[in-house]
Amino acid sequence: MEPSASTKPLIRHRQAGFGYLMRLRPPAYVGAYLHAAGVLEISLQNVLRACFFLADGYHQLHLKGLCYKDISLGNLFLDPNSGRILICDNDNVDIDGQGQGAVLGTPGFIAPEVLLGQVRPGTTSDLFSLAVLIFRLLTRHDPFRGQMELEIRCLDEPARRHLYGEDPVFIFNPSDSRNRPDSIEHAAALITWPIYPQPLKLLFEQSFVTGLHDRHQRALTGQWKLALARCLDQRQLCSHCGQENFPELQSGTKKCWSCGTILSQPLRLQLPRGLVVAANGNEFYPHHFDRLASEDLLQPLGRLVVHPQNDDILGVQNLSQQCWQVRRRNGQLISLDPGMTCNLTALQQIDSCSGTITVLR
Repeated sequence: MEPSASTKPLIRHRQAGFGYLMRLRPPAYVGAYLHAAGVLEISLQNVLRACFFLADGYHQLHLKGLCYKDISLGNLFLDPNSGRILICDNDNVDIDGQGQGAVLGTPGFIAPEVLLGQVRPGTTSDLFSLAVLIFRLLTRHDPFRGQMELEIRCLDEPARRHLYGEDPVFIFNPSDSRNRPDSIEHAAALITWPIYPQPLKLLFEQSFVTGLHDRHQRALTGQWKLALARCLDQRQLCSHCGQENFPELQSGTKKCWSCGTILSQPLRLQLPRGLVVAANGNEFYPHHFDRLASEDLLQPLGRLVVHPQNDDILGVQNLSQQCWQVRRRNGQLISLDPGMTCNLTALQQIDSCSGTITVLR
């Protein structure tokens, strides 16, 4: 959440000073720690959207030459109905490379080089903290708490320093199995990790393996945005249990991670810049048409929706401000005005003002 600047003190004191104002948190937004604790009802789609908005927030901050320094579950709030986020404690923001404040970060989110006192917080340590928070949101687990944690009798300050700074090992490090999750104590990590596609997992490996001690090798905010947006594009619903899946579109036989049912080949929308699986709630955006447009989930041009009286009928809704020309499979041409929806199974092609959309079967 961006503070509103003020040249007047919040409370009048005899000594001149200044402060900043922040809007009160809207009631729809709840603490991200509730999701991490497993007590918040939220779809995987909106968790991924929250991760995207978090990466985008950091992206905008870093473009201004600023760093946040102290992100954690405690100062992140999200709307479970949309995935939109708010960040509080903006007094943590500082100029990259110039901060001399006392804030170093929150235990468990601090980059190893900052924890060991080798460097001050900056954009590169932000990238580590961002990766930790995205991992925590997607898996509801700490990326460095596995078997090595269970061997510690007392998780005091020296133990934390060793676990997170002196010898941190990513629990899914492909070449170092010392810190694998325990099947009982760390069940959440083992259940959730297989859900997500390989490109997203590789960014965690980049941040927590290659970039663990080389801070310049960590995944960048733009990489996170791209991987998360593409993950949302391939979201598919299991026909048996309704669970959200994110299978690789080019992979072979795919099974639902929740119930094991083989996933059927879904209808897909071929756009100028990518494929979007036809599943209820999936959307497409300007970046699916324009190669110069960066990923942005705020202004969808279209959305896949189910029929209000029949969940078996899927339609595509025009969310743009322009009329679409729709070609049915029988060759008939119709116009689809803004806000209107047409049955997807009858469609062959959509000509929008942004580009052509082809239905793949």
